[in-house]
Amino acid sequence: MKQSGQTWPPVEVEPVEPHPDAPGPGSKLGVHYDECFGCGDDVDAGLHIRSTVGEGRVVHSRFTVTEAHQGAPGLAHGGLLACAFDEALGSTVGNLLRRPAVTGRLETDFRRPVPVGSTLHIAAKLDGMAGRKIYVSAEGRLDAEDGPVALRARGLFVTVEFEHFTTHGDTNALEKFKATRRGEPAKDWDINP
Repeated sequence: MKQSGQTWPPVEVEPVEPHPDAPGPGSKLGVHYDECFGCGDDVDAGLHIRSTVGEGRVVHSRFTVTEAHQGAPGLAHGGLLACAFDEALGSTVGNLLRRPAVTGRLETDFRRPVPVGSTLHIAAKLDGMAGRKIYVSAEGRLDAEDGPVALRARGLFVTVEFEHFTTHGDTNALEKFKATRRGEPAKDWDINP
């Protein structure tokens, strides 16, 4: 993939296949944390992104831009759109590879304005791995999966151990997260801030 004049991924990578226990095509992905700004249900002005696994190494995500997401009057805030891509790319990494990872780099190219009331359809894919580095890219289209391209993004995610979150995260938030997961099997891989 070429974006901003640079070949992507920028280094030689190994092909990456979804984990054997990754959700299969057609699976709707759940909220990984109720208070996540990207996918959570408990954040009123959050993005409330919903995602479904597609064929191969692709995850399809969508969210509707509300008045709370404005930058310029009537248009989505650019930083908020970058946040949506961070969530979609991170969800792709976390769900398909089933390992914790954090954003190392995120590039977003804005191609056209995204109006309030429109729905952004994001198709994110795994592009390859080099050691702990995972390269992913995405395209966002307006109001339909085949609508006009509004944004393109690519990101570098870095796999981390679960201790990354316990060392650097808020202890109260982690306890709240654990409380919401009681009775479920341990899934430390789905923590993807």
